[in-house]
Amino acid sequence: MPAPHNPFKQSLKDGETVFGCWLALADTFSTELMGTAGFDWLVIDGEHAPNDLRSILAQLQVLEASSSHPVVRVPIGETYMLKQVLDAGAQTVLVPMVDNADQARQLVRDVTYPPHGDRGVGYALTRAARFSQTADYGTTADDQICLLVQVESVKGLANLDDILTVPGIDGVFIGPADLAADMGHMGNALHPDVQAAIMGALGKIDASGKAAGILSTNDGMTHAAIKAGARFVAVGADVLILSHSAQALAGKWRDTLK
Repeated sequence: MPAPHNPFKQSLKDGETVFGCWLALADTFSTELMGTAGFDWLVIDGEHAPNDLRSILAQLQVLEASSSHPVVRVPIGETYMLKQVLDAGAQTVLVPMVDNADQARQLVRDVTYPPHGDRGVGYALTRAARFSQTADYGTTADDQICLLVQVESVKGLANLDDILTVPGIDGVFIGPADLAADMGHMGNALHPDVQAAIMGALGKIDASGKAAGILSTNDGMTHAAIKAGARFVAVGADVLILSHSAQALAGKWRDTLK
């Protein structure tokens, strides 16, 4: 029995545009709820949300019954972290702060089994191989792993052409918030200079044959990003959805007393 098919990776290969949402509440109940909403993919965030390996594992488990594909963002591109989330069952990983091709090449090795990579061979013990029931996991897993890297700095943009030449990178995600800050526009990803850099990078990624990704909660920016070539597009975050809706509801009823 081979490793499970990765539908998200297939969609990117086919040039489809898929819509996602960030999960930062770090809770299985809210994650299960988000899995019923109809998004193509959901990011379990290990960088800025209070997640650890066990909470990531638990959210992978509840999304098993969902049609939304789980993407795990690790805190940093460390070999052992990637090994752990892959063994826990993640098939698609997102790695932040990738600034050069050397980093990208090592990340490819981190998610690939020997002799071509450095991923530890302990799959007989793992959820990824259904606890040794997926007998051919070791020889088939590499083809189903999807590696997405985040370019989100001025240095990363300067090295984007080199990063795009690295085999084994399936997609490149442009991080608007960090890029804006690095360009001197903290909190203003809509600044014209930042927008020009983002849209130019998305077009370059798309032209390379790799999938381009973005997170945008601004409809105008989202439409522009898709037009520029973005194919995996996150359009919200569970924390923001809850926070903004709660504030609007509270304000609505407070205003009735004025």
